[in-house]
Amino acid sequence: MHGYQVIQELSERSGGMWRPSPGSVYPTLQLLEDEGLVRSEEVDGKRVFHLTDAGKTEAAKRGPDTPAPWEMGAEAEPFAELRTLGFGLVTAVMQVVQSGNEGQIQKAKEILSEARRSLYRLLAEDEPTDA
Repeated sequence: MHGYQVIQELSERSGGMWRPSPGSVYPTLQLLEDEGLVRSEEVDGKRVFHLTDAGKTEAAKRGPDTPAPWEMGAEAEPFAELRTLGFGLVTAVMQVVQSGNEGQIQKAKEILSEARRSLYRLLAEDEPTDA
């Protein structure tokens, strides 16, 4: 595959949950080539990558019971729901930016700042202060 095919394949295999950028895929492919795990060749003007024997050996070390990175399974569900809620939040923010007045935009900034702080408090397992 060439780099964009790798990106598309990872996106499809993960059900759209994982879509690496070209800025991460191409350097990774170059690193794998430098390590002798893949080789590349020009095919129809595109650089296509293939696993080498060393690459196949390394991939086989994962073992049959080790899930592939794109096989998120049941543990992906909380992420999927949070991602959907996050995208909904971004959509609402864009509506405020496009249609809100100065007061509404200021209030939206305060809401978003408090939401961010609340999430970090959640991770720190701190209770919010009533100040």
